[in-house]
Amino acid sequence: MNGDPLLDTYLTYLEKIRLLSPATVRGYSTDLETFFSWKAGVEGWDLSPAHIRNYLGYLFQKGISPSSINRNLAALRGFFQWLFEQGKVDRNPLEGFGGLKVPKTLPTVLFEEEIDKFLSKEGNSFLEIRNHALFEVLYSTGCRVAELVSLKRTQWAWGVSRFRIVGKGKKERFVFLGKKAQEALARYVPLRDERVSLYANREEPALFINALGRKLTPRGVAYLLRKRMEELGIQKHASPHTIRHSFATHILNRGADIRIVQELLGHASLSTTQVYTHIGIDTLKDLYIRAHPHGLRKS
Repeated sequence: MNGDPLLDTYLTYLEKIRLLSPATVRGYSTDLETFFSWKAGVEGWDLSPAHIRNYLGYLFQKGISPSSINRNLAALRGFFQWLFEQGKVDRNPLEGFGGLKVPKTLPTVLFEEEIDKFLSKEGNSFLEIRNHALFEVLYSTGCRVAELVSLKRTQWAWGVSRFRIVGKGKKERFVFLGKKAQEALARYVPLRDERVSLYANREEPALFINALGRKLTPRGVAYLLRKRMEELGIQKHASPHTIRHSFATHILNRGADIRIVQELLGHASLSTTQVYTHIGIDTLKDLYIRAHPHGLRKS
């Protein structure tokens, strides 16, 4: 825990009552620890908006980016709302504080040709076969990397074409396996089971394992992906989330309804999914030209 009883209680509330993911709780913890460190010289918890402005100035002086400051404000807003509901403060001093303007950036995606190149290498060693299955499943399902490494061996058998995923906020959804992902798993799983029986000193429930028969971590998957990109000479900054972005962009470009994509990605809000409509602007333009009564007019 973090040492401060009040902060520890709040983080436990986020984890056990709000059911936030461990990664989200860690993010809140980091931001709130920064605030607690700054607040060491301020008496009590009934803070005013002036205190919050002073804290924002402190963050600016530290060179914190606008997006990180917005995340910090969101963490504080939730924390003080909890304090208010607990009767520990008379009001939330974050009321009226809007977020800072952040330049909009589109997520990095791989073109379909780049994905084909990325998934073309199969190999014959255990690690090569595992990596191929790992990346095929990541692209076929569009799941988050934390969801990917949480898949259980018992979830897959030959003929299985979907996985039940437990995502953020313990929200459940189904994701789907295409033919190539199923074939890659069929090749990988027998080797995976053999590896676990030879190397692990206990039964490992995870579907995707490392060379020693233990569960892969999100950081491990990110490393494998970067290594593959370097080997193929694909000059883009990529992460496991890049494959998720590519999945969403490609199926939207091929005509999938945005609400279906929202469901497949596990987004709580449609506005989160709508960023992908910007990436598919060429497809939207083509649709306009074909469908709008005046679409064929020359400008």
